[in-house]
Amino acid sequence: MKLHDDARRTFASDNYAGAHPEVLAALADANGGHEISYGEDAYTHALRERLRRELGDRVEVYPVFTGTGANVVALSALIPRWGAVIASAGAHINTDEAGAPERVAGIKLLPVATPDGKLTPELVATEAWGWGDEHRPQPAAVSITQSTELGTLYTPDEVRAVTAFAHEHGMPVHMDGARLWNAAAALGVPFRDFTSDAGVDVVSFGGTKNGLLGAEAIVVVDPDRAPGIGFIRKLSMQTASKMRFLSAQLLALFEHDLGMRAAAHANAMARRLREALDGAPGIRFTQPTQANALFAVLPPGVADSVRERYRFYDWDPAAGEVRWMCSFDTREDDVDAFAAAVRAALEEA
Repeated sequence: MKLHDDARRTFASDNYAGAHPEVLAALADANGGHEISYGEDAYTHALRERLRRELGDRVEVYPVFTGTGANVVALSALIPRWGAVIASAGAHINTDEAGAPERVAGIKLLPVATPDGKLTPELVATEAWGWGDEHRPQPAAVSITQSTELGTLYTPDEVRAVTAFAHEHGMPVHMDGARLWNAAAALGVPFRDFTSDAGVDVVSFGGTKNGLLGAEAIVVVDPDRAPGIGFIRKLSMQTASKMRFLSAQLLALFEHDLGMRAAAHANAMARRLREALDGAPGIRFTQPTQANALFAVLPPGVADSVRERYRFYDWDPAAGEVRWMCSFDTREDDVDAFAAAVRAALEEA
């Protein structure tokens, strides 16, 4: 029984898109017969071997259900009970996870304001102090996001600068990679160039935003950095019994270059939308369009007018700033029709 319109497209979130057909085919292939549960299956083993080729020989992989789960479990394993995590003020762990790091894991976050969503050594240093002071949360790890919540990208050198500073001060580095595929496709470099080779210790390796059906993974580059993570995953209710179905989806992204194809397409659609609206009277883009997200300030009433046909979210309502997202299944004619609707609303305003 179908309850929705297949033809409908929005620019609200890449989470609105369905599962990629090639991912559904991989799920069908993984079905049937019996496989050992809780991660001893052939698919989870193959995923670990694949990610070791991608990121390093010591990598351990822990599939989970959600990005929030990946972040909370990863950070819990990285820091002691009294530790705090330095992150951008706009980081997902700080703004969009309903207090899960604090409520579920008891993690104090030390947010740092950033103009573009990216941390630098200088910005990290504003909260990297007070070790030994029992009255202050102890900075114990740094979390960065790639691509960021503002759609911007860290270059490998920028990641390396942050990890070098963090490691000099005894802090491991976590990367929230909910849109890691979009970052890799945009940068045109292998994952390891801006993760393991750049000094990142644990990666929340995204999949759902790139065509998977509720499948993410925690990738631990150095297992010594995250002792007990398997136990933490279980007590955090993120251990799948039929884990083969999570792992099979994640594996599918590496088959026939699916993950890069899907992410590159989403990025290309975002560039197409940016080009269609750049220079339109009354619109001002607030961030460079480097992956699959666009941020723009619109005149009063324009967003609501366009939302009569297309769903998308306000980012900063006080400033009139909105966010538009493109997905693996966004089509060129979707972009062109949306851009025309925005231009028409601007002209009416």
